[in-house]
Amino acid sequence: MDIFLQKRDTFRKGGIREILYISMPMVVSYACDTVMTFTDRLFLSSLGPEQMNAALAGGMSVLLMNAFFLGLIGYSTALVAQFMGAAKKSKVAVVTTQALIIAVLAYFIILILRPLGVAFFDLAGLPEEQIFFQTQYYNILIFGAVFSLLRQVFSCFFSGIGRTRIVMIAALVSMVVNIGVNYILIFGRLGVPAMGIEGAAIGTIIAGFCGLLVLLFGYFKTANRIKYSISKSFYFSREIMKKLIHFGYPAGLEFFLNFLAFTALVFIFQTYNAQTATAASIMFNWDMVSFVPLIGIEIGVTSLVGRYMGAGKADLAYRSAISGIKAGMIYSVVVFITFVFFTGFLVDVFQPQGGSEIFDKARPLSIFMIRVAAIYVLTEAVLLSVIGALRGAGDTHWAMRMSVTVHYLMAAIVWLLLRVLGFSPEIAWSVVVVVFVLFTYVFFRRFKKGKWKKIKVV
Repeated sequence: MDIFLQKRDTFRKGGIREILYISMPMVVSYACDTVMTFTDRLFLSSLGPEQMNAALAGGMSVLLMNAFFLGLIGYSTALVAQFMGAAKKSKVAVVTTQALIIAVLAYFIILILRPLGVAFFDLAGLPEEQIFFQTQYYNILIFGAVFSLLRQVFSCFFSGIGRTRIVMIAALVSMVVNIGVNYILIFGRLGVPAMGIEGAAIGTIIAGFCGLLVLLFGYFKTANRIKYSISKSFYFSREIMKKLIHFGYPAGLEFFLNFLAFTALVFIFQTYNAQTATAASIMFNWDMVSFVPLIGIEIGVTSLVGRYMGAGKADLAYRSAISGIKAGMIYSVVVFITFVFFTGFLVDVFQPQGGSEIFDKARPLSIFMIRVAAIYVLTEAVLLSVIGALRGAGDTHWAMRMSVTVHYLMAAIVWLLLRVLGFSPEIAWSVVVVVFVLFTYVFFRRFKKGKWKKIKVV
């Protein structure tokens, strides 16, 4: 019997302890991914704001190319959890096989579409020096997309069955490897020539591969292989593939379209002027620190809600979502205090060696943007827990439509305020934060109405 099934009987079902038992390893896992990305940009910021900005935009562009497939594969967490809850354990590994098929096909599609990313840089009107570094970073990093896709496949398997500790261990391994290798490659240590932003991309790929090895070891471990009949799962299942695509494509499309809108929003700020680009990069780096670890809470809620909905226990699914909100709020309050009272320190972390006129001009705007961002930090726990509940229950189509609408509305508002009406970046960012808070309220209302409780997935 797996650890989750042994432990959960000692917890109040759907309570905070149960949600934390599932979520905390995922929170640590996503925090590790955040540290990896943050450290890369911090290292590169010492070489100049152009390389830091290029790493932000280039990394987002690679993620954009992966986004639809990561979202689609990501729904396998809920599907695995629902089969577990419905006592259909023999179907669990078959779900993972279908996700694996999607990942392999997706990688070839991503490589074919690779030139579109470079073309997008030119169309965005970014500074030429940034485009140079950004293209280098993008063209290397995108070849490591296969490791991101495969990590998603096996992470979803372990998240769905409730064994999230191995996902955490894989993330810790990736983080340690990433920081060490990137330091060596970026700055040129141990006899290796300094490679700058190209070294950051190569180091990230190596780290992703190491994390994948940990997950593969856990998946094919004898006990796991026997328990879930993994050796008998490697076949195409029309029934399960249909379920994965039907319920997963809205999540994938939502992730892709939302990230496209978010990337456009970042590019609008980055093309305004050099100091605004630097200020936005600093703010979005810290925004990532506040947001990404909460995805661990979302995955925990998705797993538990899926399990309880599969077992026909909608009341426990509802309680799990509320527990996720409570647990996430603790983290959000800490981030809120940090954003409000330690803003100067957060900004100065990115000051280049030897100083920079661009950084000096960007510093006041960075401080303002981070403090305003603190307003919506408190709503992030609510939003992600509710989204996790809706996805776990199968209410993915409504979530996709509403989420996409709001993200494109935010991008359009920023473009209108900055490019057409001539308002300042401060006003544009403030409006984005207000829209985000309203967006959270709409999702919470959907959750409270309870239509998701009537959806049948398995």
